[in-house]
Amino acid sequence: MKKYIPVLKRTQLFAGVGEEEILAMLDCLQATKGIYKKGEYVFRQGEYISDISVLAEGRLSIQRDDYWGNRSIVNMAEAGEMFGEAYAAPDSGAMMNDVTAVEDSTVLFFNVRKILTTCSASCRFHSQVIQNLFLAISEKNRNLMRKLSYMSKRTTREKLLSYLSDEVKRQNRSSFEIPFNRQQLADFLAVDRSAMSSELGKMRDEGILDFKKNKFILH
Repeated sequence: MKKYIPVLKRTQLFAGVGEEEILAMLDCLQATKGIYKKGEYVFRQGEYISDISVLAEGRLSIQRDDYWGNRSIVNMAEAGEMFGEAYAAPDSGAMMNDVTAVEDSTVLFFNVRKILTTCSASCRFHSQVIQNLFLAISEKNRNLMRKLSYMSKRTTREKLLSYLSDEVKRQNRSSFEIPFNRQQLADFLAVDRSAMSSELGKMRDEGILDFKKNKFILH
């Protein structure tokens, strides 16, 4: 576990907590580790979980497939990101999404009850972690509202421009990378991949943007 302390220090969950303090809290929070090969499931839809998860290494897709196999990508998790917190709280219900490894990944799990209840050892920074968890959930809600704003657009072009415009603002530059390949981007925006690729080509021809794989430039 000690090797992952620098990663945990960069997470929202442990923001403002020193490396030595994080190391001291691992036992208190009943931290465990899971290793997943590319394509393996971390969680499946319908599971009940009791841990808050942090991706220590690799990359994960948080997604949902319908009865006919149509996929919608909710989000992509990068190393250092927290996930699953919406389903880890007591009585919060079963997972509504699958979480799969896009590449070989290592996930750290923290017992949510141990996080929400200060321990007898009175860890100095435990209250900071609780506050961080609240702030992280608030940010996730804002991100969900942002995605809903993309989905509410009527056309594929409007969805693309809304998403790419937000990425420019978020990354503070007109040349940027997105965390999706073409199929993943189509699944994220709930559009047909061929129609989306065609629309991207049209916008490039019109001088609105340029792209190469997952790298974009907005003009």
